[in-house]
Amino acid sequence: MCLVSSQQDDFTWNSMSGLSVRLKPVPLQSLSELERVRLQEVAFSRLLQDYDLGCQITIPKDGQKHKNSLRRKLDSLAKEKSKEKESMPQAFGITLSQVISNDRAQKQRQELQTQREEHRDASDLVSSLLHLTSRRSTKDKELSSSNSSLSSNSETPNESPLPNMPEAPPRTRRRGGVSVDCITDLDDNQSRLLETLQLSLPAETPSNKKKQRDKNLSLNHIFRQVPRVVESCCLHLEKHGLQTVGIFRVGSSKKRVRQLREECDQGVEMQLDEEHSVHEVAALLKEFLRDMSDPLLTRELYTAFINTMLLDHSDQEITMQLLMYLLPPCNSDTLQRLLEFLATVAAHAEDSQDRDGLEITGNKMTSLNLATVFGPNLLHKQKSLDKEFAVQSFARAEESTAIIGVVQRMINTYETLFMVPPDLQNEVLMSLLETDPDVVDYLLRRKASQYSSAGQLLCNNLAVPKAPVCPRKPM
Repeated sequence: MCLVSSQQDDFTWNSMSGLSVRLKPVPLQSLSELERVRLQEVAFSRLLQDYDLGCQITIPKDGQKHKNSLRRKLDSLAKEKSKEKESMPQAFGITLSQVISNDRAQKQRQELQTQREEHRDASDLVSSLLHLTSRRSTKDKELSSSNSSLSSNSETPNESPLPNMPEAPPRTRRRGGVSVDCITDLDDNQSRLLETLQLSLPAETPSNKKKQRDKNLSLNHIFRQVPRVVESCCLHLEKHGLQTVGIFRVGSSKKRVRQLREECDQGVEMQLDEEHSVHEVAALLKEFLRDMSDPLLTRELYTAFINTMLLDHSDQEITMQLLMYLLPPCNSDTLQRLLEFLATVAAHAEDSQDRDGLEITGNKMTSLNLATVFGPNLLHKQKSLDKEFAVQSFARAEESTAIIGVVQRMINTYETLFMVPPDLQNEVLMSLLETDPDVVDYLLRRKASQYSSAGQLLCNNLAVPKAPVCPRKPM
């Protein structure tokens, strides 16, 4: 197994089984967990070697706790005192990774509740049958006891008969429908299921040791990590709000937005329909992004993203893409869903005509207008005390243009932003080849299977130059 070609835009590998695989651009979400972690390292190295952003670059940690200011410490103390009165929020004002965990836990609870109801229905049916059988048995015993009592009275007239007490049914009969209040009430299969569900939440960052870390990383794709509130809002607005003029700019009912927010924080699944105002849902989406404890593009990468606008135009998209690879999976997945939605909104900004020639009014929200609204919520150093969406509330005036420029560029290029080019995939495979050649062979076979449907698999009998030793890609 080796790399047989490393020319520009041509990275071809031979697997152990003889398959020749030419790497092609693939979506970021198609990579395995292990590949995405190695891609972070490759992108980090590429940024340090090839681009001068004039700042320190660090890979953001998933769910990392940042140092709190004195005000935040006081706020946290106040929150601790009120824990007994108010439950912790499930969506707003917490880390994105925790929102994802809460969503998964809520979904698992719903599935478990469904299983409990099915189990309870089956138990009730069995209990009813047992109850009928028990009643028939009790009547037979009462009749037999009555006959026996009459016979006893005729033989011993001075002995007063005792009242007939029905025999208590066995404990298994008295329980009737099974009530499941704790894990011990479940049968073995359900108990193991609940334990599995409880242990299936995303784990914290693995050990710093690469080998030990890689053992804990999966070769499967990471499940798509987008909060339910983001997905629900995007779907609703895509269905009902694309022709709404001034969407994200027109005010909404603060009371209704607060009600929706409380539902999310209580773990209630939102059911958005035509009755919900487009502007209310738009405001809810903005509030979620604004109130995140760490912005979607993370504070660690704030200066780096801002400084990409100082580079040549041809390098801006490349550096933004490399910086995006550094984001935790939940951040990059959520960012991709959001940019896809914003690009759809921008595509309906201008007036158009339908098939009958009737004019359709555009929503007037171009990518520039959307970047102006969302930029401050996605990219900032610290949370603003002012709840307005103005860039100047938390960034210097000279940085506001850069913030808007970064987000606008992402909206306009989202389709290619989340693709992984062949040269970076090649570096990922080369790094894995040093420690896990069997893993590389597995990944190549999987890529070959994925490419075959698109005609990207090279024939095994194709003449390919042999290379007994896998050369490194030229620096």
